[in-house]
Amino acid sequence: MQLNSTRIPVFDVLVQLMSLHNISRTIWMQQILTLIEAGGDLSATQNQTTSDRIPWIELKGKVHDFVAAPSPRIRVSHLPYNILPEALRQKKGKVIYVARNPKDILVSYYHFHSYAVMLETPKNFEDFFDKFLEGRVFGSSWFDQIKEWYSHKDEMNFLYLTYEEMIKDIKTSVLKICKFLGKQLNDEQINNVVEHSTFKNMKVNPKANYQLVSNDLLNQRKGAFMRKGTIGDWKNYFTVAQNEKFDKIFQEKMKDFPLTFVWDICD
Repeated sequence: MQLNSTRIPVFDVLVQLMSLHNISRTIWMQQILTLIEAGGDLSATQNQTTSDRIPWIELKGKVHDFVAAPSPRIRVSHLPYNILPEALRQKKGKVIYVARNPKDILVSYYHFHSYAVMLETPKNFEDFFDKFLEGRVFGSSWFDQIKEWYSHKDEMNFLYLTYEEMIKDIKTSVLKICKFLGKQLNDEQINNVVEHSTFKNMKVNPKANYQLVSNDLLNQRKGAFMRKGTIGDWKNYFTVAQNEKFDKIFQEKMKDFPLTFVWDICD
């Protein structure tokens, strides 16, 4: 798929989940956007999995499906900014960018590697920790990608959200998304979107939780796509030395960017 080609119709909405490290937010935003589009009607999520309802633009062989799809074309992606479809830089379409504190991303991505068949199984947490900080994981450097996307945000119709604000107040986040998309939902519809997008409800919904993904891709016996859905799980894995090392590298690499993160559920 030639992602920069102007011959391909523009996305109405592209959800950019910062690099492949953002696995934990992928299905959440797919669920939220499906429900917003359906006015909170849960039946819209029952006949297809999240990945079928809102597909990935990275997948091969999907150009015809994309071109033929009716509006709104809603897609998700982990692609870096430099291969962003050109029309989005011309503000034709909208981008929702979801970030998460990188300590929790590191832990989440470690577990994902442990049961994703297509990825290298980590030797141990310490080895994966070092590879993540050095950008030697699939998806490359977390630092490089978030800085590249954020530095170009004014070129696009761009909504920046964080996983942490969504965890703490999902209703406010849903309202922000609706406003950004120009969707007018009543209170009952908003409440339905919120209810059916909670971690608790999605975790037991096989159409939403990637449980139906083939074992050729995800070894369901070794883990679950939806694991904890919390903030601050990194504290259960990082040693004091690792935390100090991470903080030092974070300060060095992010010193010129006005981004702050919530590192613990109590913050």
